[in-house]
Amino acid sequence: MAGAIAASGDGFLARLEAGRLPDALSVTTLVDAGLSKIDLVALFESQLTSRCLDLQARRLGAEKRGFYSIGSSGHEGNAAVARTFRVSDMAFLHYRSGAFYIERASKLPGETPIWNMALSFVASAEDPISGGRHKVIGSKSLFIPPQTSTIASHLPKAMGAAFAVALARTHKKPDAQMPNDSVVLCSFGDASANHSTAVGAINAAAHTGYRGLPLPLVFVCEDNGIGISVKTPDGWIAASYGARPGLRYVAGDGRDVVDAMRAAREAERCARGARKPVFLHLRTVRLMGHAGSDIESTYRDKAEIETQADQDPLLHTARRLIEDNIMSREDILSLYTDIGGRAIRAMEEATSRPKLTSRKSVCESLTPPKRPRRALRKGTMVAKAPDDSRAKGEPQHLSRLVSLTLAEQMERDANVVVFGEDVAKKGGVYGATTRLQQKFGPTRVFDSILDEQSIFGMAIGLAQNGYLPVPEIQFLAYVHNAEDQLRGEAASLSFFSNGQYTNPMVVRIAGLAYQKGFGGHFHNDNSVAVFRDIPGIILAVPSSGREAVKMIREAFRLAREEGRVVVFLEPIALYGTKDLIADGDGLMTATFNDIEDSAEFGAVNVIGDGADLAILTYGNGTFLSQRAAHLLTANGIKTRIIDLRWLTPLPMESAITAIGKCKNVLIVDECRKSGSPSEEIIAQFADRGLSYNLSRINGDDTFIPLGPAADEVLISVEDIIEAATQLTNADNKRAAKK
Repeated sequence: MAGAIAASGDGFLARLEAGRLPDALSVTTLVDAGLSKIDLVALFESQLTSRCLDLQARRLGAEKRGFYSIGSSGHEGNAAVARTFRVSDMAFLHYRSGAFYIERASKLPGETPIWNMALSFVASAEDPISGGRHKVIGSKSLFIPPQTSTIASHLPKAMGAAFAVALARTHKKPDAQMPNDSVVLCSFGDASANHSTAVGAINAAAHTGYRGLPLPLVFVCEDNGIGISVKTPDGWIAASYGARPGLRYVAGDGRDVVDAMRAAREAERCARGARKPVFLHLRTVRLMGHAGSDIESTYRDKAEIETQADQDPLLHTARRLIEDNIMSREDILSLYTDIGGRAIRAMEEATSRPKLTSRKSVCESLTPPKRPRRALRKGTMVAKAPDDSRAKGEPQHLSRLVSLTLAEQMERDANVVVFGEDVAKKGGVYGATTRLQQKFGPTRVFDSILDEQSIFGMAIGLAQNGYLPVPEIQFLAYVHNAEDQLRGEAASLSFFSNGQYTNPMVVRIAGLAYQKGFGGHFHNDNSVAVFRDIPGIILAVPSSGREAVKMIREAFRLAREEGRVVVFLEPIALYGTKDLIADGDGLMTATFNDIEDSAEFGAVNVIGDGADLAILTYGNGTFLSQRAAHLLTANGIKTRIIDLRWLTPLPMESAITAIGKCKNVLIVDECRKSGSPSEEIIAQFADRGLSYNLSRINGDDTFIPLGPAADEVLISVEDIIEAATQLTNADNKRAAKK
């Protein structure tokens, strides 16, 4: 068996048999690291298991029977980190964390890490974490949310999860998912440390620590000196993060599992004891290339490859075991052969297990399974909180109604927290969070740093600890600074965990066009394409204050009961709008106390019952279409306006039912023509074989200029009237010819 394993390319076995053991890297002793001899043997077993699984994954990949071969070889020292921290310390791990996973699994009776990892390597539908959707290192029982091929994108949510632990401790939250003395772990490579997402998350953590706020977080940077083929300059990581204010730096050698244990224990004492963020820097090596398809010899010379292999963490552990008379070389060979045999048998058996074989089975975990409805814990208001009784009994515009509805949800559910840029004392740039902090205090309504990645990461992390986060993004285009936190992290979590993990949230975004006095792509933007491209999320766009109240209530239900990620896009131009047709009519206002219901997800809002023309629209388009409809009626064209409300997924069944027998359909889409919802609406009509007399109008494919020039590229009431008139006139002419 040992010969078969060696044939797969394992330099460890060849060096061990030849007695080529490396010199010691540190003077750290077992006593220094708090390890017994039995502990060291257990760590070695986890390291060997990870290596054997790596080798078998590469073998199956070469045989076209396996599908993933980014292994953990050279990084097996992270087993020491797993041994140091508790199972209940949530861990966001990068893909070279096989030994960590195996070591943590050894702490929990009944876990079968070899079999679980074998199933994941071959993409079996029986893989207990992803259900065959990806090779991920994750486990619900081990508190390891799954990550895919992570390049720093998981760091912001790790920061958020650590913040959530501290916040739950302050709130004395009875339903927290993590104990109040938990620490959150996050591992990544030295190349990923240069990514803007990593830099932002580490900065947010350091900023929190600098302010003296608790943040029990350990960033574990496993530094192998290279990112695929690009070398990291010697000393760069230590120089970059060794002296950051608010961030404790701890260094260790991950090649020597004993020294890694010493460093991990020091990091744990600081993070758990002092509740401070820590940067744990572990020196490692990367063995056998970046992945199975990576030909390392094309960018590393043979001498360098051999030098790296000489520093194999398994060799360093073997040397310690032999020198301390804990195991002989023969004992190690026997153990290696035994573990290797188990890995081979598991992998061979895993290849025969079922795969995902239908579109339905692949996609079903995009939407989390519904949870049992739980009793809500009422939110407590601060002493002498402002009284909104008068505001609730009087007509209010959209932004004030948003604020009142958020207050309603915060009072109803103590797990709701609101945060973002300027949302606290200021009450938001547009007043949509007015008085919330005064009512619920600074631990439930708070300002963030100016970093959208951190805002989204905070939301994901808070959701991991049982909160219902309501992050605000100040302007629609600001989302693009951090869209992967929605696409690659929030929306994908249920998919890659087979519905076991969710991160429910209601993301509030001020956006869309028609603002006066604003231009440019940042503050006046009319594109929602970024959200329509993300599987699994819900995009909601209200068209008035009354609609906002009803839709926010439904958004919270979707997040709370179904674990959904809901993006609630509020039209800035309508925030303060009171009148619809004539000055002083107040038709765009509503009285909060009179709004008792909610807007069902997937149901449209039908305004009017005219049979001549159906207008499909949303947001500002609904406002403009109502103004146009008033004039069209005077011209003898009777309309019905179908306010879509939900843009992702589009409520096509409800919309078609609402169109009814109307032959003429006008789509009024305020977004740019390319990538707009109207594209999908038309495509769906075609797919269903529906033959309406159809027309659409859109904003132009351009950024929005400042001042009156904006009117030249956006839809107007006049545009709607012209399009509606042309559409119905053409229909009348066709009817006359018949």
